[in-house]
Amino acid sequence: MSETEVDVLKRELVGLFEHIQKIRREIAAIRRPGESSDRFGQMSDELDAIVEHTEAATNSIMENVEAIGEAVAQARAATAEPAVLDVLSRVDTYAGEIFTACSFQDITGQRITKVVRSLEFVEERVNALIGMWGREALAMVTDEAPAVPSGDAALLNGPQLAGHGVSQDDVDRLLNGGDMQAAPQGASSQDDIDKLFS
Repeated sequence: MSETEVDVLKRELVGLFEHIQKIRREIAAIRRPGESSDRFGQMSDELDAIVEHTEAATNSIMENVEAIGEAVAQARAATAEPAVLDVLSRVDTYAGEIFTACSFQDITGQRITKVVRSLEFVEERVNALIGMWGREALAMVTDEAPAVPSGDAALLNGPQLAGHGVSQDDVDRLLNGGDMQAAPQGASSQDDIDKLFS
């Protein structure tokens, strides 16, 4: 093998090594061994919560539309006025449209279930790669920590999963003059509110 070929081979091996290191850093960023947070689990939980809350909202809408239908039936039985009967008939039509629109929930649930399955597939592949390299080796990979939001951005977490985040009782206690550590009575400062949400 000539010296030129050896140099080319060395360059290719160095390039390959750099690519492998980059892949290791990316995998470590997805799930660093020893980290308490599991991004795949969090995504699945959030999507499950979307399905759950959408289903609850849809059921509430449909129950209220049924109650409206019963009220319309009572009103129809109590009148013979043609104009009123015409309006009540239109209410029935609108209620039917609401029922039809609520069928989106089932389709939404099916689509989110497909996304969750895809996430599980990717998670399995990532776990297989972690197993290949070894958790200890990946734990030593140095990578930039994800940016931690600060200021107002740190307060914007959106709706929290059940059992996580700040409860309405905590907010009420703080705004009614005391924080979770029994602060003195009186109006809460902006710092108190910021601490509650950070």
